[in-house]
Amino acid sequence: MDDQSQSARRFDAAMLELYETWKREIRYSANRFRQMVVRRGGVETARRLLGKPDVSSGFTKLHDARRLELTMEYLVLQRDFTSLFSFEERGVARGRLIDHGMAVDRLP
Repeated sequence: MDDQSQSARRFDAAMLELYETWKREIRYSANRFRQMVVRRGGVETARRLLGKPDVSSGFTKLHDARRLELTMEYLVLQRDFTSLFSFEERGVARGRLIDHGMAVDRLP
């Protein structure tokens, strides 16, 4: 298995872990998100969400809970996963986090 495939597999697991963390820590059960990750994989799910003009309802819930570090956007910016996403996709993720109040020095 090549590095890209291993990274994608780790990203899938990290996306599913986000779902579990949301349920446990803020009582948010994002079943449609989980279904998308299981069906399409984490990378494709993230790309689809980043391609939408607005943030997801899940992002809004995490913002309201002051937990932006638990967003898919934050995960996309993690060093282990940057090779999976284009410069533009990472820019969307970064922009959403900054636009919603995350300090630049808190970004991954």
